Amino acid sequence: MAETCTDCLIIGSGFAGTHQLINFRKLGLTATVLEAGSDLGGTWHFNTYPGARVDSELPLYQFSDPELWRNWTWSERFPGWKEIQAYFQYVDEKFDVKRDVIFNSRVVSAVWDNSEDRWTVTTEDGRVFRAQFLSLCTGGGSKYYIPEYKGLETFKGQMHHTARWPNECNLEGKRVGVIGTGATGVQLIQEIAPIVGHLTVFQRTPNLTLPRRQRDVSAEEQEKLKNDFYPILFNRRYQTFAGMHHDLDPKPTLDATPEERAIYYEDKWEKGGFHLWLGSYADMFTNQQANDEVYSFWRKKVKERISDPELQEKLAPTQAPHPFGVKRPSLEQNYFEVYARPNVTLVDINKNPIEEITPNGLKTSDDTEHQLDVLVLATGFDMVTGGITSIDIRGQDGVPIKEKWADGVQSYLGLASATYPNMFWVYGPQSPSSFTNGPSCIEFTSDWIVKCIQYMKDNQISRIVPTEEAQAAYSEIVNQLGAAGLWLGAKHSWYMGTNIPGKKTQMLQFPGGFPAWIKLCNDAAANGYAGFDMSR
Repeated sequence: MAETCTDCLIIGSGFAGTHQLINFRKLGLTATVLEAGSDLGGTWHFNTYPGARVDSELPLYQFSDPELWRNWTWSERFPGWKEIQAYFQYVDEKFDVKRDVIFNSRVVSAVWDNSEDRWTVTTEDGRVFRAQFLSLCTGGGSKYYIPEYKGLETFKGQMHHTARWPNECNLEGKRVGVIGTGATGVQLIQEIAPIVGHLTVFQRTPNLTLPRRQRDVSAEEQEKLKNDFYPILFNRRYQTFAGMHHDLDPKPTLDATPEERAIYYEDKWEKGGFHLWLGSYADMFTNQQANDEVYSFWRKKVKERISDPELQEKLAPTQAPHPFGVKRPSLEQNYFEVYARPNVTLVDINKNPIEEITPNGLKTSDDTEHQLDVLVLATGFDMVTGGITSIDIRGQDGVPIKEKWADGVQSYLGLASATYPNMFWVYGPQSPSSFTNGPSCIEFTSDWIVKCIQYMKDNQISRIVPTEEAQAAYSEIVNQLGAAGLWLGAKHSWYMGTNIPGKKTQMLQFPGGFPAWIKLCNDAAANGYAGFDMSR
């Protein structure tokens, strides 16, 4: 089969891949996107389970290009998956994105040729591509995870992972079991509870969810925002800890009086979204006493919505399951009220672990067999690194990146890795990624990569690769920032890689805040891309 040659090869057509493609074209470079799915959207192409929606509020979950936002109108404060998919079609209409995208193309290997400064990339169906630059836009959650439950293959009913929801799935009147109460579990549970015959939720860790405060948003309201505030809001993203409107408060929690804290927390709670998490006192992430204060407030607010004392303890336990905020909180509308319904049962699998999946349902350790028609696996993802390590990527020394990262991820600036020249990733390991609003982090990273390649072209540089020394120094910064926080207080945390058996426990993302990371990246660029080796 003939090779296809291009300047830049992009893997993935979500926000990152689309942004990279549009901006590589502006440089006059040829670019090709390889996408495993059948349409644009990345994670938003696949994650179509009931209730799936963003957790960043209007208008930040979109591209900041006025050519796009000027004529696009959202319908809700937190858009759902259908509207996000429609948005990608709108972007395609504006920029003819699909012209350079090859769909249904899962990449299996990428090998660097040091003699020609080129990557050779092969897809599952045997096609071969050659490119000078490789951009990994695989996203944080592209590799879904299914635990090795005994008897899983024996189940006779319908079984779906939330990351691969079928186009047609009628749950009305059926006995449905949901394993997992992470973000997807919470969204799905509150959506399907009113329509199923019976819903059984198998919970390992209570979700310290926050109120979404969802509402419709009129076109008139958005027009006013566009005219007055959109440019301000988009510029503000690069100045806040999480790339959102609101920012962490440097005032120590315990310096505030109890009365001041009560009023402060109440204001954040009523605003909804991530205000209580990423718009509150910053020391909740480093000071256990401060964290106890916000958890106490959260528990009080949740208990008010649950009348049954046993459910109160399961969903909002006296002893926090982990420090508040060291797992990304999910957003909910009526999640806690769901459990008061007569057709909903909550099973604590810490008390009664799952023993096996049976042909007719699921059996727990108390010898109860829960009869099910549909089993939903909301069991999460091999987050942050899984999309990259699922590809056999070999650099200058021929060692697969999965093998190199088996003892822990190392990178330079959270966007490149030593011995893998001309390879970058967007929204990946050791970047701020999931501590931020996705498009905020994606746009900055993508722009940085584009400027780096422009610098290379202007200076006749054909190869750029981080030095081992710069990589070790940067990775140590990430590790030290992780050790300074309360992150290890959470079991089964994808921030730390502990949700995947055998995965190295480490902070997988830069937890020092978006502005601090931006400065590190910009300082390196301003100093002639310090920390990189370059060859002409």
